[in-house]
Amino acid sequence: MPVYDYVALDPRGRRVTGTVDAPSTAQARARLRSQGTYAVSIDESAGQAHPRSQGLWRRRLAPRELTAMTRQLATLLGAGVPLVEALDALLQQNPGRALGGLIAAIRAEINQGATFSGALATQGELLPPLYINMVRAGEASGNLDLVLQRLALFRERQEELQGRFRAALAYPLFMAVFGTAVLVFLLLFVVPGISDIFRESATVLPLPTRLLLAGSEFLRHWWWAPLLLLAGSVWAWRRFTAQGAGRRLRDALLLRLPVIGPLLHKMMLARFATTLASLLHSGVGLLPALAIVRALLDNALVAEVLDRAMARVTEGGGVAVALADSSWFPPALRQMIAVGERSGNLEGMLEKSGLFYEREAETALTALAALLEPSLIAIMGLAVGFVVLSILLPIFEMNQMLGGTGLAGTFAPGMPA
Repeated sequence: MPVYDYVALDPRGRRVTGTVDAPSTAQARARLRSQGTYAVSIDESAGQAHPRSQGLWRRRLAPRELTAMTRQLATLLGAGVPLVEALDALLQQNPGRALGGLIAAIRAEINQGATFSGALATQGELLPPLYINMVRAGEASGNLDLVLQRLALFRERQEELQGRFRAALAYPLFMAVFGTAVLVFLLLFVVPGISDIFRESATVLPLPTRLLLAGSEFLRHWWWAPLLLLAGSVWAWRRFTAQGAGRRLRDALLLRLPVIGPLLHKMMLARFATTLASLLHSGVGLLPALAIVRALLDNALVAEVLDRAMARVTEGGGVAVALADSSWFPPALRQMIAVGERSGNLEGMLEKSGLFYEREAETALTALAALLEPSLIAIMGLAVGFVVLSILLPIFEMNQMLGGTGLAGTFAPGMPA
C-alpha cells in the first residue's frame, strides 16, 4: 500500500505533518478527514516514489543516521512498543529526510504483511547484508530488541574506529594539499617574474636554478599534462585492480605497505573478529556468518582464505584449523578461536579478540599520525627551501661579481693599495 506524506491543519488550526497509508490520494484525504484534520498537501512518500530514489538515498543516508535509528528502535522495542508504532514514532522524528523515506518504505512493506527482515531486504541497496541477517536472526530467536542493541553497538564501535582513522589523516592531508598549493603558486606566479632577471644576466645559472626555471616553464605551458597523467593512471589502476590478479596485487600491496600496512591489517582483524562475534551472538549460523564477513572485508587474499575455511567447516572441521594455513591470521587469533571452539564460547573469544585488535589499531593509528605530521612538514620545508635556495644562489653570485668589480675600480693606476 502506498505511503503518503501530508501537511494538514488540525481542528485547532495548527499545522501538522506526518504520513498516512492509503490505496490512493483521495482515500488518503478521506482518512485524514475522518481523523478531524484538513489536508493542505499530500504527496507520495519518497520511499514509494520511484525505485531510482534508492540510489539517491544511498548517497544521502549517513551511516550515523542508520545507527541512531537502530539504537532508538531497539529502545522502543525493549520498552514494549509494537514494531509498527515504533516505526511511526521514528517517522515523526524524520518526516522529510532521507531516513524518513527509508522508514516509510519499510513500514509500508510491513503493513502489506512482510516481516521486518523481509522489509529490510527490499532496501538491499541501502542496508548491508550484515544488518539484514542480524535482524532476521533476532526475529527467529524472539530477541529482536537485544539484537538491535548489539547491532547499534557494533556500528558505533566501527564508526568510532573509522572516525579516528579519518581524523588522524585529516591534518597530514591538509598539510600535503596546502604545501602543494604553495609550491604551484610559487612556480606559476613568483618564479616566472624572477626568471626574466636571471636570463638578462650574463652569469651561468647554478644547476638548482636551471631545474627550477625548467619546472616552472613546463608547468606554465603544460599544466594539463600532469593532471591528464594522474587521471589516466588512476583510471588504469582501477581497471587493472577491478578483478582477478590485479585485485590480489592491490590487496597484497596495501597490507604490505610500510607503517600503513600493519595498521590496515589490524583494522581488518578487528572487523573480522567483531563482525563474526556479533553475527554469532545474534544467532546467525557459522557458515552464513563467514560468508557475510568475507563480503564485508572486501579483500581478495582474505576472501580466498575464508573460502577455504568455509569449505573445511562444511566438511566438519573447525575455524581455527581452517585458518592455520594463512599468514594473514596471526597465531594468537587462531589460538583464541580454537579455545572458543573447544569451550563452546566462540563468539565470546572473538569479541575479546576484536577488542584487542581495535586497541592495537588505535595504537598504530596514533603512531602513524605522530610520524606523518613531522614527515610532511619536513618534506614541505625541503621543497620550499629548494625553491628559495634556487632563487638566492644566482643573486649571491651576482652580488659577489658586482662587489669584486666595485673594489677593483676604487684603486686608480699607480696608487698604492
